[in-house]
Order: sequence, then C-alpha cells, then structure tokens
Amino acid sequence: MAKAYWVSAYRAIKDADKLAAYAQLAGPAITGGGGRFLARGLPAKVYEHGLAERTVLIEFDSVEQALAVHDSPAYQAALAALGDGAERDLRIIEGA
Repeated sequence: MAKAYWVSAYRAIKDADKLAAYAQLAGPAITGGGGRFLARGLPAKVYEHGLAERTVLIEFDSVEQALAVHDSPAYQAALAALGDGAERDLRIIEGA
C-alpha cells in the first residue's frame, strides 16, 4: 500500500491566536491518528511561480488513514478552533 502525504500551504494567516489554538489541537489529533510531521515552516527557497508561504508536510501509511484523521472528531475540533484564522490549501496525495 502506498503512503500518503498531507500537504498544507498557508496562503494567509489572519489571526495568530486562532492558529495557535488550532495547532494545540491539530498536532495531537494528527500524530494520534498515525501522522508523522516531515517538514513545516517557510521554504528555504522558492523557484518558478512558488510562493514563500508556510507549508506543512505530513506522512501517513495510506490515503485512507490520512482521510480518517482529517475527518475525525479531534481534527474537526481543531478546524473549528482555527475558523477564519488562516487561509489554507490542504491536499492529500498518494505516494509513488
């Protein structure tokens, strides 16, 4: 079974307090569901049409596991805490 990757790019952070509240809930929800944080932060360098925005990369054992974590009550509570505090682009992709 192919691994899956959760890629989240932060287009805009509108409320740092809401983002902090989200992080307090999201981290345990993700790691508790089997997610492994591989990278998070601003890019060291961007090329072509890349944007210098915060990006988070999380590895899961499967797409099904990643989807289950996203749809879990614990992660949904984190999203509720975030509310309109950030504008993000979140993608779950299957590994090669």
